[in-house]
Amino acid sequence: MAKKKFHFNPETLSYEQIEHTITHWLKQVLIHALSGVFLGFIFFFVFVSTIQSPQERKLGQDKTHMEAQYRVLQRQLEEMQYVMTDLQQRDDNLYRVVFQADPISLAVRRGSSANTEYYEQLLDMTNSEVVMSTTKKLNELKKELYIQSKSYDELILLAKNKEAMLQCLPAIQPVLNKDLTRMASGYGWRIDPVYHSRRFHAGMDFTAPIGTDIYATANGTVQSTGWQQGYGNCVQINHGYGYLTLYGHMSAIKVRPGQKIKRGDVIGLVGSTGKSTGPHVHYEVHYKGTVMNPQNYYYLDLSPADYDRMVQMSNNAGQMFD
Repeated sequence: MAKKKFHFNPETLSYEQIEHTITHWLKQVLIHALSGVFLGFIFFFVFVSTIQSPQERKLGQDKTHMEAQYRVLQRQLEEMQYVMTDLQQRDDNLYRVVFQADPISLAVRRGSSANTEYYEQLLDMTNSEVVMSTTKKLNELKKELYIQSKSYDELILLAKNKEAMLQCLPAIQPVLNKDLTRMASGYGWRIDPVYHSRRFHAGMDFTAPIGTDIYATANGTVQSTGWQQGYGNCVQINHGYGYLTLYGHMSAIKVRPGQKIKRGDVIGLVGSTGKSTGPHVHYEVHYKGTVMNPQNYYYLDLSPADYDRMVQMSNNAGQMFD
């Protein structure tokens, strides 16, 4: 039985029994109910935050294990990238130099960056930063491995064709000149024989009597023949592998365009046609569109001593014949 409650009435100076209405009881019930719900939420939040279910503990362990695997994978990718960089440097600075092949540019090796939307999707995944970083490194490495593989395929082909390539490299002088008495002017800045001003001489001049044989300095295909401004009767030979040679001021041309020739074949006769002050042959070597110094291409024709003498003579020659 509930205890009766009283309160003191100062007017009557007596204790009067408290009579509770239904509204009072409803308020009490509502207060107790809300307090219980509030405390229940607090206990539930504390329980969820501090105590994990067996499934949650298993997921947490799997997550930690996966992150550790990604870190190991990243370290392995970094080691592989270091090895790949070393292979690329050897390829560009050693192997491709031996076969006179152009190095592969960094832009080609790296290629265009992968689709950024793909990486943005990875950001929305669990452990997104680790996943994105690892995936990006892996894609870059796959691209570089593909380019490096294609480079080695090219080098293998060059190695197989090395003998043929050597036959196509300019390697002798265009006229018989064993005693070096026919070299008149070298490559570089010289005095123009007509205008008497300094002008860049893009080849070497070899003097010889009119009618002296002019030889192809390497295997190749005759690219053009005929009169050319400044060069007179001229022959150009495409040797492949980026090489082209030019022979000017001929008195007669002995080949035709498209003709296959070998090193040592007679392609014309010495003359003095075009802008020339005397019988000679003007000889040029071009590599991939750039004019080269012909003195670097006589390794089959001269001994080391003769080569040194020829270099000194060509550097001292001050006036050209054309």
